[in-house]
Amino acid sequence: MKGRLILSLVILALWGGGIVYRLAQLQITDHEHYSLRAQGQHHRKVELQAPRGTIFDARGRELAVSVEVDSVWVDPSRVEDTAAMAGQLAEVLKIDRKALTRSMEEAREFAWVARLLDPPQAAAVRELRLPGVGYLKESKRYYPMRQVASQVVGFAGVDDRGLEGIEGAYNDLVAGKAARRGVLRDARRGTVLLPSLSFRDPEPGSDLYLTIDIWIQYLLEKELAAAVERTEAKSGTALILDPNSGAILAMATVPTFDPNRFGDYGRDEWRNRAVTDAVEPGSTFKMVTAAAALEANLVDPTDIFDCENGSVVVKGKRIHDHHPFDELTLREVIAKSSNVGAIKVGLLAGESALNEQIRKFGFGRLTGVDLPGESAGILEPVDRWHKRAVAYISFGQGISVTAVQLASAFAAVANGGHLYRPYVLEAVGRDGVRHPVEGKPEVVGRAISGSTARTLERLLEAVVEEGTGKKAAIDGYRVAGKTGTAQKAAATGGYAQGRYVASFVGFSPARQPRLVGYVALDEPNPRLGYHGGDVAAPVFSAVVGPALLYLGVPPEREPMEVWPGQKDPPEPTVLTASKSTPEMSSEIEPVREPVASEVDGEGSLPDFTGLTARQAVVQTATLGLRVNLHGRGLVSRQMPSPGSPVETADGSVELWLAGSSGR
Repeated sequence: MKGRLILSLVILALWGGGIVYRLAQLQITDHEHYSLRAQGQHHRKVELQAPRGTIFDARGRELAVSVEVDSVWVDPSRVEDTAAMAGQLAEVLKIDRKALTRSMEEAREFAWVARLLDPPQAAAVRELRLPGVGYLKESKRYYPMRQVASQVVGFAGVDDRGLEGIEGAYNDLVAGKAARRGVLRDARRGTVLLPSLSFRDPEPGSDLYLTIDIWIQYLLEKELAAAVERTEAKSGTALILDPNSGAILAMATVPTFDPNRFGDYGRDEWRNRAVTDAVEPGSTFKMVTAAAALEANLVDPTDIFDCENGSVVVKGKRIHDHHPFDELTLREVIAKSSNVGAIKVGLLAGESALNEQIRKFGFGRLTGVDLPGESAGILEPVDRWHKRAVAYISFGQGISVTAVQLASAFAAVANGGHLYRPYVLEAVGRDGVRHPVEGKPEVVGRAISGSTARTLERLLEAVVEEGTGKKAAIDGYRVAGKTGTAQKAAATGGYAQGRYVASFVGFSPARQPRLVGYVALDEPNPRLGYHGGDVAAPVFSAVVGPALLYLGVPPEREPMEVWPGQKDPPEPTVLTASKSTPEMSSEIEPVREPVASEVDGEGSLPDFTGLTARQAVVQTATLGLRVNLHGRGLVSRQMPSPGSPVETADGSVELWLAGSSGR
């Protein structure tokens, strides 16, 4: 008995000692390990996106904003019938029921149901009063201008990361730093959010101020879309830039898309063709050919070239002109857009000089524009040029360029020879304080001499005055530019019949340029017109004319009307807020914000009747509104009516001028 008692005591002592040892190990030696493990079982970390910075246009109008919305999550451990609940949520939110069911079954404590809901959707979920469903406040991106400038601004995805356009290019600046929240699981297996568990607050992103002027952008998109519809073209591309800085004031692609619903569109609609697509420039490239010969002092505008009645043989290959010409001066070669004449100018300049001039204009390399997906175009090294390359390149075949490259090259002619890097981001700010981006504007090289630029200016002016670009003319302003009708390459080699890119690129006022414009229509229906001078040049005129008035650029031609019916335009008072060059700064007055005393009542529309079209454009611009003009003469009728709240205009005002029907 005594031995058994001793044995029992020893066993109890060992058992007790083991317990004490284990308790000491758990509570002392491994305390930190198990404490962290327990914390991990009861806590989850949920990352919440910070509000992205606001994106503004050149005048401070909002292009992209972030608002606080609800995201819905569920604790599957509190759900008795996962499939049934998933069905209810899927029906209300219009999401995949099977995917939601699978997500809830795989998660133990936390599963997202839907992120970034619009208020009506969140309200519909709340009405279901489902157990285990919770809500988190997150930041969602909205684009108040919808389709306008969508390819430039881009969009942010569900994870609030910029995916296209400025949103993608400057995501690190505009995104901010995400917040992190702790989710606590209680003793009843409930999941709760406690403010005390938050350990990092969101840091909002920086605001971005663009060079884009939304009024010019709207006008460009409207006219381009009308031209695409009118000609049944596959697509259209256009841009407007300041030749004295490289600032892009508008950049449009048709078809476009609504970034608020980007998932409803394909990548073709997302793509900014002005930056990503390289096409053969056609006759617009004859400007470069003339520049090469002029820079080498080989030609003069009055020199005569034998255009051989419409065809020429180069290295055993006969190349035809679009029209039979005999003898033409260099001025007439450019104005009438003779292929044979351009070939002879190019051959006179020679392979080396032509290649050098092309590269000085920036072709064959990236412009460095601050938008994603830029193409460098296609320009073979000169030692790989085939035997007829000079002839073909002279009139715009055998080389591919982007819209932004070609517009930048014409901008160099307009400003006296300097090649600027095109750009869209003007300033970065926070809390209303703007800080201009360093290094902009930036001159990246000299394309041509000042004297060559002036000569080219006169040659290009003749294109609009007496040549193929007459439909680009603008009342009151001189226009210089070049038309292009490039036949598209066929997939099997050679060129496809009936498939063209019709384009026009030019600048105005010709003698003191303020705007460069590029317009191209891809594959217009030949039955409805396919020459650049017929279908692209009118778009340039319809956009650049009103834009010059909007910017307050004084007319330079007294005999011609500024607008139909307007004989004596008032002095300009309002100009764009985008950066100008120092030598132009003395001509620019700051943009004046409208005040209550300037309208018929606080926040109401003024009476536009009796004003000239230009005066009406300026007044609506100061109110941040677009204007659609109908007819000729002075304003005779408006909609909404005078005194109506500005909000009723919904962003635009319709004005009928004297002589129109008003319908």
